[in-house]
Amino acid sequence: MPGWVDLEGAVNVRDLGGLPLEGGGVTAGGVLIRSDNLQGLTGRDVSRLVDELGVRVVVDLRSGLEVEAEGEGPLLERADVRHRSLYPEKGTYTDVVIGEYDDDDNPYVRYYLAYLRDRPDSFIGALNDIADGPGPVIVHCAAGKDRTGMVVALALSAVGVTREAIVADYALTGERIGPIMARLRSSETYRRDLEGVSDESRLPRAEYLERVLEVLDERHGGAAGWLAAQGFDPAPLRARLVG
Repeated sequence: MPGWVDLEGAVNVRDLGGLPLEGGGVTAGGVLIRSDNLQGLTGRDVSRLVDELGVRVVVDLRSGLEVEAEGEGPLLERADVRHRSLYPEKGTYTDVVIGEYDDDDNPYVRYYLAYLRDRPDSFIGALNDIADGPGPVIVHCAAGKDRTGMVVALALSAVGVTREAIVADYALTGERIGPIMARLRSSETYRRDLEGVSDESRLPRAEYLERVLEVLDERHGGAAGWLAAQGFDPAPLRARLVG
């Protein structure tokens, strides 16, 4: 069962405990939470996350310009917020406009591979943030779909979650794409970029992430191989997320 965390001010929040591992077992709950933008959290939401669930660390994948436009968010006073932009920070504003990269035919796949190309430091930093804790760590971007989806996919790959489960978790965001898009359209930061864009066109389709993982297999011996090439040690993350 998906570990949805229902909040008033965010619509794509879930705990990634209970995902099946290669060889048996499941991921631990109360360690890794993925989310969309946290700007709209209410006081009740903050209390739920911090006082009830024990969140102490937030990994914010938004660009510097997004943070400047939207603000740091209401968890800033209650948690350690760490910025890990997946952009090169050379003019790109938000991730609602799909860029042009030459790594694959699919624009989403090109964009996801560009994250890895441009900001390996942010991926490694984010995974180490999750590994170090303490308590549940929230990883989020704007929609909790693309940037969050890639960081989460690599984290789950690093600890041995089955590929089927990794892809299924990525696609699960599609169940809430309507509310996600409504929230983005309500923001001045994202509204213009989304004019004329349908909700359906923004669905996280399984084949997108499947292709990214295939490319990592072909070029790096898998996600774990790519992480190893960046100097990442998965043992602390595995100890936290697998238990």
